[in-house]
Amino acid sequence: MRLSAFVSLLHSVGPVVIGISLGFTLSLLCVSWTDEACYPHGEEGDAVVPGQDGPLRGARKPSSVSNSNDMESGEDFEPRIVPYKQVQPSSPKKVFRAKYISTELGIRERLFVGVLTSKNTINTLGVAVNRTISHHLDNVIFFTGTRNRKVPHGMLVVSHGDERLIWNMFQNIKYILDHYIDEYDWFYFVQDDAYTEADRLKSLVDHLSVDRELYLGSPEEFIGGEMEGKYCYGGFGYILSRTLLLRLQPFLENCRNDILSARPDEWLGRCIIDHTNTNCVAEFEGLRYHRFELGKNSDPSKEQSDQLTSALTVHPVSDPEQMYRLHRFFTEIELQKTYSEIVRLQAEIMNVSADAFEGNWTSQWPVGVNPPFQPQSRFEVLKWEYFTEEEIYSCVDGSPKCQLRGIDRLDVANVIEAAMGELNRKYKPVLHLKKQQLINGYRRFDPTRGMEYTLDLQVEVVNQKGHGRSITKRVHLVRPLSKTEIIPMPYVTEATRVHIIIPLTLQDRGYVDHFLEAFASNAFETSENAILTFLFIYDPVEAQQVNQNDIFAGVKNQINAYEHKYPAVKIPWISVKTETPSQIKFMDIISKKHPVDTLFFLAHANTEVNSEFLNRCRMNSINNWQVFFPIHFQDYKPEVAYHNQQLPVTTHLLKDAGHFDRLSFGEACFYNSDYMATRTRMVADVQENEEILETLDIYDMFVKYSDLHVFRAVEPALHQKYVYQDCNPRLSEDIYHRCIQGNLEGLGSRSQLAMLLFEQEQGNST
Repeated sequence: MRLSAFVSLLHSVGPVVIGISLGFTLSLLCVSWTDEACYPHGEEGDAVVPGQDGPLRGARKPSSVSNSNDMESGEDFEPRIVPYKQVQPSSPKKVFRAKYISTELGIRERLFVGVLTSKNTINTLGVAVNRTISHHLDNVIFFTGTRNRKVPHGMLVVSHGDERLIWNMFQNIKYILDHYIDEYDWFYFVQDDAYTEADRLKSLVDHLSVDRELYLGSPEEFIGGEMEGKYCYGGFGYILSRTLLLRLQPFLENCRNDILSARPDEWLGRCIIDHTNTNCVAEFEGLRYHRFELGKNSDPSKEQSDQLTSALTVHPVSDPEQMYRLHRFFTEIELQKTYSEIVRLQAEIMNVSADAFEGNWTSQWPVGVNPPFQPQSRFEVLKWEYFTEEEIYSCVDGSPKCQLRGIDRLDVANVIEAAMGELNRKYKPVLHLKKQQLINGYRRFDPTRGMEYTLDLQVEVVNQKGHGRSITKRVHLVRPLSKTEIIPMPYVTEATRVHIIIPLTLQDRGYVDHFLEAFASNAFETSENAILTFLFIYDPVEAQQVNQNDIFAGVKNQINAYEHKYPAVKIPWISVKTETPSQIKFMDIISKKHPVDTLFFLAHANTEVNSEFLNRCRMNSINNWQVFFPIHFQDYKPEVAYHNQQLPVTTHLLKDAGHFDRLSFGEACFYNSDYMATRTRMVADVQENEEILETLDIYDMFVKYSDLHVFRAVEPALHQKYVYQDCNPRLSEDIYHRCIQGNLEGLGSRSQLAMLLFEQEQGNST
């Protein structure tokens, strides 16, 4: 019994015991083989290192250390102590993030255009090329040799300082490689005596593969025929790929020194063929570079050639007038194509909508224009304006009826003419319609689609036999909103320092206390990047008594108090003496005391200035491009706006609280350089009539004497309390009447003034 139990136990535990024993045996064999290496002659030699050629190619002993010097077998090994050095933490690498997503992702623009011009043609053909293609293309640069002191407005010109043609072409390619090679995929070069159809050029490069080494243009044989291959003739222009220019870049200097040629297009072609083995081609991947050679004194409108209508470039163009004729010719072709495409799409939409569930009702009218606006509440219902051919019953000043004049009259006449044209086109040749009169007219502006019109026209209908009768016809028209265009503007930042100029007269002293208190909280306490400057204006009598009785002594004490309160703030002030206060005269003095890159904000002491407006002043004032004249919000006279009511603590932008004073031009943001350039242009007129400095303000000066954009817009962050302006009759008649009208409109709204008159008449009647 015991024997059977022992056998059963051994039967179950036996494999485990055998496995453990076998494991110990194998481990001992392995350790012995690793620790004790065998030598062929029974002598101890160098330790064997893995990877070295040796008799055993075994592993090194764990306790052995290899050394370049042989060590005797009996020599003791002494360990070397390596001192511990704390690892200095390296500063984290700053990650660079691009400002634009396109830069970080490496997205490039498609097309760069370089126009080759000269000092003799830049003001004629160069200007014509710029006017015909610059508004179609993103970047157009004109390359010339000799520097011209006067560059045409709106053109970006790069001058190399030398009229040698080959040297200029070398500099053009080098300039592209240095400045634009990482920004564009395709580079188009053309002479200024060639017309380019810009839209077709953009369409061509949009269908080209960006990774090809392409030299596309009008292929020509080299002069003499001694060289194989073809170059692109420069008269018709040519397109170079970015990949090709990058491959050409290391050999550009060699081409300048080794290749001799009389023509720049031949020189470039030889360089490309020699170092990239790329020939000029007129067709690539089914896309053809169409060009047309124009005859001398030919009229494009009389040409019947299919090559001309499909051309990408036309050469040679003799004068600017011919350039503009070509532009008109190709514009009319593209316009007809657009009209045909619109008709085709409208017919396709109608055919598809016929198979829809609701039939033709699913397509909006007009076809392809956004559906009408659907109001969500009664407050969003759009208002219709009623008009006739002479009067309109919705006036700007709130009158129930006024004369139809100006742009409104032209708009109504244009709509009636368009309606009669469409009616005759629809019923011709069976019937002919003649307008007799407009019975009713309605219009409303729909922000989702444009201006809508409904006309009830009384027309005379005449059939083919000459019989006629008068009928009334109702027509509906829509003047759709045009395509929104993004106008490129120069880059500006909000980091520019603003110099705020506050002119003060005797009557303006009462506003200084409130102005400084508000400006301190908005600018001094927030460390706004702005400098406040006061301009003290004395008349001759006040200037003589300045030592005995300074009318601005209290203001100067206030300035000293704020400088003491805010040690980091300095408030400079300037004193001037004049009988007739003039903005131009004041700015002449201030302009000379500041650098040319100074940004000025000319304001009134009654104006509340905050950081929000100062940022918009920085963004809307662009050096050598734009000046900004904000329209402030001015409160109505409190006795009128809050008649028989308690005055509010703060005033909000409500129609019953005030209005945007469109007749005030006192606030202005502009750069000193723009002011100085404009002021220089009016020197000749000032010499003939010195009174012009007193009769004009800065707004009129910029409008009349500068080419800058004068940006005028309402500014909700610029607020003024009600103030009655003292109008100076010595200023120009226009400025004086503008001041009078501003005082009248600033009293209150029409409803508020009407209520006061009504109460006054009731009081007089009782």
